[in-house]
Amino acid sequence: MTSVAPGATETDIRRHELANFLRSRRERITPEQVGLPRGRRRRTPGLRREEVAQLSAVGVTWYTWLEQARDIQVSPQVLDSLARALLFDRSERTHLFSLAGAVDPAPGSDCTGITPALREMLVRLEPYPACVQNSRYDILAYNRTYGRLLCDLDAVAPEDRNCMLLAYTDEGWRSSVVDLTAMRRVMAAKFRAAMADHLAEPAWKALLSRLEAASPEFSEIWARHEVVGASNRTKVFRNARVGLLSLDHTDLWLGPSAGPRLVTYVPADEESRRGLERLLASALAEV
Repeated sequence: MTSVAPGATETDIRRHELANFLRSRRERITPEQVGLPRGRRRRTPGLRREEVAQLSAVGVTWYTWLEQARDIQVSPQVLDSLARALLFDRSERTHLFSLAGAVDPAPGSDCTGITPALREMLVRLEPYPACVQNSRYDILAYNRTYGRLLCDLDAVAPEDRNCMLLAYTDEGWRSSVVDLTAMRRVMAAKFRAAMADHLAEPAWKALLSRLEAASPEFSEIWARHEVVGASNRTKVFRNARVGLLSLDHTDLWLGPSAGPRLVTYVPADEESRRGLERLLASALAEV
């Protein structure tokens, strides 16, 4: 454990608290929990520093300095990686960013922009799937039909409820999109166009880093530098509960174009309308 010298500043105290917090959490995680072999000569309780560095994609020396409370800069993206590597829960993650004096880029907490009236509107739109997204594709709120349209969204951690991330990494979401290749290409192009106004923001950079690390397909598409604006069109989904659904997609902006939008899906034919009614009935039966 690192100790604070007499007369230390608040910044010094925070660095030492951060160092001790990281070390305590590193020592409680077993190699098996993060998919690493234990080996025969392990003396360190929990993970080694080099293992945390490997899992977080940071340098071993840099991480060692962090646990030694050295005066180094820590970006929100690195904190995000450390929180994931050390399996932090929501409270631990909040504490980590608080000690580091950084803003958490993950959208895990409730969005204050989602009013009770807007939540009621989402419910009233059922059985039509609807959600509220921001321009980064974070899903801020959704109704029960949308929650089961592409995957079981309730089972997805709040910080992972992002359409871009799910489209490239979630098998259930991917298998529900009939023309997945085209959809992912359009989403990446829209994301690049929207990111032009947010290039320096930690949340955007953290999401981009996650996507590039998690998906070679995304990295290949991203390297094309394609851009496209917002558009409404018919989409076809292969829902695991009710089969094929042909739905007309519409974005209704709730403020400036860089802000949140209400995303709705209206059935394009009678068969899809009946399918959405069955999907809502299925959701209600699970409550």
